Amino acid sequence: MDAGDRYEVADLGSAAAGVRRVDWAERSMPVLRALRERFAVDRPFAGIRVAACLQVTAETAVLLRTLVAGGAEVRLAASNPLSTQDDTAAALAAEYGVGVFARSGVDAETYRRHVAAVLDVAPTLIFDEGGDLVDELHAAGRADLAAGVRAGCESTTSGVLRLRQMARAGALRFPMVALDQTPTRLLVDNRYGTGQSTVDGVLRATSMLLAGRTVVVAGYGQCGTGVAERARGLGARVVVTEVDPLRALAATLAGYQVLPMAEAAAVGEVFVTATGNRDVLRAEHFALMRDGAVLANAGHFDVEIDIPALTDLAVERHSGVRAHTDEYVLADGRRLLLLAEGRVVNLTAAEGNPAAVMDIAFAGQALTAAWLASAELPPGVHAVPDEIDREVAELRLAATHVRLDTLTPAQAGYLNSWHRAD
Repeated sequence: MDAGDRYEVADLGSAAAGVRRVDWAERSMPVLRALRERFAVDRPFAGIRVAACLQVTAETAVLLRTLVAGGAEVRLAASNPLSTQDDTAAALAAEYGVGVFARSGVDAETYRRHVAAVLDVAPTLIFDEGGDLVDELHAAGRADLAAGVRAGCESTTSGVLRLRQMARAGALRFPMVALDQTPTRLLVDNRYGTGQSTVDGVLRATSMLLAGRTVVVAGYGQCGTGVAERARGLGARVVVTEVDPLRALAATLAGYQVLPMAEAAAVGEVFVTATGNRDVLRAEHFALMRDGAVLANAGHFDVEIDIPALTDLAVERHSGVRAHTDEYVLADGRRLLLLAEGRVVNLTAAEGNPAAVMDIAFAGQALTAAWLASAELPPGVHAVPDEIDREVAELRLAATHVRLDTLTPAQAGYLNSWHRAD
């Protein structure tokens, strides 16, 4: 097998820099380190072939090293070429035994070729982030491989939405687990991780002062909640837009103003979309925005901001006025600043969620994969078992030396009885 069958990276010579980057991330990932030691003994992935389409970051490398230690053969493509760390990709290929097909900034054709290449391993398990592996396995040219897939994991809200639609239509050919819906992931990864890293991406791309500015957050799910909290913590006035009445109520009770986007567009200075839906910011909103308004997307797909409509409205486009910042000049002279080409801003303009956050998220993914390696599930979308999510929380607390109270026998008995206490 020649090198072209095993990897395609930008520069294999950057592997040493990638190793240093991965080592730094591992310092904040004690749960995955502990799982790697466990898996090296138990070998839950012996004979398992894993095809992964994930963000190519140092934290992902720690996850994949854990799978390899457990006996897995792993191939990786980048789910977002703009976030690919080329030195990490090189380290995975040269030092950690992972077949990597990822280079920063590749075009759509190369991206599709990379996705196809990881499936050449004829996977037993798949790790998807946005559904591209699932799409490819259900396409006419690769559908024969679907029969060999035992199960898979989907990491994004947008990807899970698509999977549920496939399952309802009877089109999903193998079981997929909705990783993004566990309590630990919703709380830690989405709210605290994405909340912090999205604001980090906006600040790195613009170097702006958020204090005193009006930040409009579209969507008050866990990600939107985290963005709103972090922006308010830096002194911003936060406006929330929502279509769900319960989430809108939660936003008002948290002290945020809730407006329709048609009204928020006129007052906002920074806009962050976090809905998982398309066309959240549209032409009619761009027409109302102030000069210098900043547009950023925290969702996985680049459809939440209607970029074709923005392009049509612009009379000039200045690419790279700052790193990851493009300026669109409208006919009346107003300038709108689009960050990260409308892609997931925290991974494109920043470095994604902190390693401590991804330790929790990826520990759940590793334990779920170990369960799937032997589980027998029907095609459809499945939840992560509660005991796995609980184990992740317990492992992280133990690793950070947090101790819990325990119930007394009387307390345990009281909770498990319908009789009134004496």
